[in-house]
Order: sequence, then structure tokens, then C-alpha cells
Amino acid sequence: MLSSIFLSAANHLLSQSGWARTRLLPHAGRTARLAVTPLLEIDFSISTEGYLAAWVGESEPEVSLVLAAADLPKLLVDGLETAMRHVRIEGNAELADALGFVFRHLRWDAEEDLSRLLGDIAAHRLVEGGKQLLGEGRRSVERAGGNVAEYLTEEAPLLVPCSALPTVAQDIVALRDALGRLDKRISRLEQGG
Repeated sequence: MLSSIFLSAANHLLSQSGWARTRLLPHAGRTARLAVTPLLEIDFSISTEGYLAAWVGESEPEVSLVLAAADLPKLLVDGLETAMRHVRIEGNAELADALGFVFRHLRWDAEEDLSRLLGDIAAHRLVEGGKQLLGEGRRSVERAGGNVAEYLTEEAPLLVPCSALPTVAQDIVALRDALGRLDKRISRLEQGG
């Protein structure tokens, strides 16, 4: 089920990106596995048209792309290019390079898809509104993070502010040295007394 959704989505993006299919064409017939550990593995091959096709084989695929499930939110928030930095690619170097390049640079043209359903003007306004909403959401998260950090360092000092780190480090070294001297004194008293 998930493999067919992945293949359909990837092929839809490939249909909008002739350059990507051209990049994959020399690798027609080669095989790969996308693993989102520990959730799923999707085996696929490159078709003679440069699309992805389901593949079931007895042997291991020529390339493995491994992404930890914990990194999936990065894919949703930051997009493929950022998420691909967290993907471990193993196997045939040429195919790995082609797949890595294609997956890093594929972009969904949401406006194009929506224009088929809603018309050009409505699609454009909807996409622009979505971009503004996402931008405002990111800014809100950044402001909230800054407020939490300020609260934890200034209001309820559970964290040490960056400006105080050198002083705290010096105090820790002084405390360690004082404890060392105290330990030696106790040892001398125990031996002498």
C-alpha cells in the first residue's frame, strides 16, 4: 500500500520534471530500495521511460537509501533537499548519485496541479496563501522558541545564559580543584589519625 503511494507520488513529480527522467534513463532496469527504518522498505526499479516501477526480486537491490523514521518530520517541514542530507546512500555509485540528485531537486508544482482543478487564479492565490501561512507558522515557532529560552535563562534560571558560560566554567574548575585539595586533606588526616 505505502509502496504504491510512494511510487505514484514520485512518478507524478517525475512527470512534471523531464530533466529528472532524463537523469534516470541511463539507469533503466537498475534496482533500489528506500528504507525508512524501522517502518518500511520500498523496492523499486527504473523504467525505460525514467519513471519508478515496483520491483520484487530475490537479490539485494543495487542501491539502498536509508532514512531514519525520526527524520521524517524534516522531510515534511524542510522539503526533500534538507531531508536528503540525512539519508544514508549505499551501493552502486552512479545510480546512487543519480537517485540522490533527483530526490534532492524534485519539487512539487502544487500550483500547476491545483490549476487543473480550480483554475489558474484560484490556484495561484491558494498557493501564495499557503506559503504565507507556512512562513508565519515558522516565525511563530521561532519566536516561541526564543521566548522559552529567555524564560529558562532569565525568569526561571534552569539554563545558563551563553554570556555566563565562561564564568560558570571557571567556577566549576575552581570547585573541582577545591574538592581535590579537600580529598587530599581528608586522606592525610585518615592516615595520620
